Amino acid sequence: MMRSASTTLTPEDTPARGFVARRRDSLLALLERGGLLFVLAALIVVFAVREPAFLNVANLFSILQAVSIVALLGIGVTITLAAGGFDLSVGSIAASAQMAASYVLVVWHGGAWGAVAACLALGIAAGLFNGVLITRLHVPDQLATLGTLFLLAGLQLIPTGGRSLATGTILPDGTEADGTFPDAFLAFGRARLLDVIPAPVLVLLAVTVLVSIVMAATRWGRVIYAIGGNETAARLAGAPAARYRIAAYVASGAIASLGGLLIAARVGRGDVSAGHSLLLDAVAAALVGYAVWGAKRPNVPGTVIGAVFVGVLLNGLTMLNAPYYLQDFIKGALLVVALAFTFSVGRRADGRV
Repeated sequence: MMRSASTTLTPEDTPARGFVARRRDSLLALLERGGLLFVLAALIVVFAVREPAFLNVANLFSILQAVSIVALLGIGVTITLAAGGFDLSVGSIAASAQMAASYVLVVWHGGAWGAVAACLALGIAAGLFNGVLITRLHVPDQLATLGTLFLLAGLQLIPTGGRSLATGTILPDGTEADGTFPDAFLAFGRARLLDVIPAPVLVLLAVTVLVSIVMAATRWGRVIYAIGGNETAARLAGAPAARYRIAAYVASGAIASLGGLLIAARVGRGDVSAGHSLLLDAVAAALVGYAVWGAKRPNVPGTVIGAVFVGVLLNGLTMLNAPYYLQDFIKGALLVVALAFTFSVGRRADGRV
């Protein structure tokens, strides 16, 4: 029998057309999932060809060390994004934590572990403060954490009268800070495993693995994502949403304070300008993480890859002697292209134009 003339042919009507359609969909899905990774790989190839020293082991670990602080803060932001919030205070928490550690060491003559405890206590307290503002006083996340940002940015300046803090600093009361940074504390930021792997990279690796497991394989992580997806539904299902959201901000504050600890240990002083650029880079890393491997939601490995993407780009541009005033523009342009490519391809793969 002859086929009716009114019958509409579809790609599946012939094996060849069906095969082409399936290959096209597979290619689009691969581009969606790996778009940012492809751009990162292309950058590495370009930089390696133009400057062979880019692939030296020492330079690669230098990149990882440079992005470790930003990646840690980005992980904290990622946890709050997963819970439906947004922590804008991570940069100020890190800056205040490194000032607190420096104060304990050079003013109070405390030990390394006392400085560590002061850092973590400040971060936990700041996260708890954010959580209470948001869940008990119902202040919107961005406004609450923005207030904490300004509060801590000003608070860290008061004990030293706005000066950076190191041995020999004259305090507002006229006394001299004559304490020192002990080697045990400096090791957190300067030690190297096997004389190759910097301590901050090891800390980042440990935090990344731990938080990834918690977020992906524990009830706590699943509830956090559920609250971020639909807090009302999660609450009706029996989840104590307020307590989980507070816990998310406490975790973010603690991780940010760990970043501040590493800053103080690396530079050997309390730098009042340390947190100025951390927030934007951390937020960028967390948001870029949405596009890594097609996740389209906050995720810790994606955040770390986002931070590495920015670190590779800036390191390569520096090695190629690109003018400093062009670097931010190039960074922004490549991020926009990579993200636009990933999400536009994703819409096509899903059948949406």
